[in-house]
Amino acid sequence: MAFSNSNSSLKLYGFYKVHFCFIWLLLGAANAQLSSTFYSSTCPNALSTIKAVVNAAVANEARMGASLLRLHFHDCFVNGCDGSILLDDTSNFTGEKTAGPNINSVRGFEVIDTIKSQVEKLCPGVVSCADIVAVAARDGVVALGGPSWTVLLGRRDSTTASLSAANSNLPSPALNLSGLIPAFSNKGFTAKEMVALSGGHTIGQARCIIFVLESTMKPT
Repeated sequence: MAFSNSNSSLKLYGFYKVHFCFIWLLLGAANAQLSSTFYSSTCPNALSTIKAVVNAAVANEARMGASLLRLHFHDCFVNGCDGSILLDDTSNFTGEKTAGPNINSVRGFEVIDTIKSQVEKLCPGVVSCADIVAVAARDGVVALGGPSWTVLLGRRDSTTASLSAANSNLPSPALNLSGLIPAFSNKGFTAKEMVALSGGHTIGQARCIIFVLESTMKPT
């Protein structure tokens, strides 16, 4: 399935714009006082650096815009937007990268690595990876012609990750409506907000296995 960036997709983004802004602010509002100007004095060029790397990545492969958005979603849905999805396995824990919904599916890690490397040169030890993932998701959508939204900043990076939490918290593509509603409700979303958030699937590229799965499911 080829990447689609048609006018119809962009119109859908216009419809979802308000909902996206509201929902991503909810996802970003973890256990801290966040601010859109959090790095204005400590790393004033952080946002422009992130944007430049994302724009280059999307120009090289348009699909990457959608991948960065999905990376952020899969990070946030497991114990909050804390960057835990980026962590490799250690002797103390098995990370989230090999969880069923993530393995051979979640992408964009190399883009985040590039951003982090460049930002560290500007402001060592200042900008969290969790914030980079959040901003990169927004910039990826904008690079594809979608809406922009204000990203609140100041997240702290997790020092651990949970394979079991990723497997149990991330919604399965096999879920029907009666399964999806409680999955999102458990994260504080209404059914209407769930539908708006699902608008993120109007861009990107799906794996063939998803279409095979859908074709074998019975309507409910």
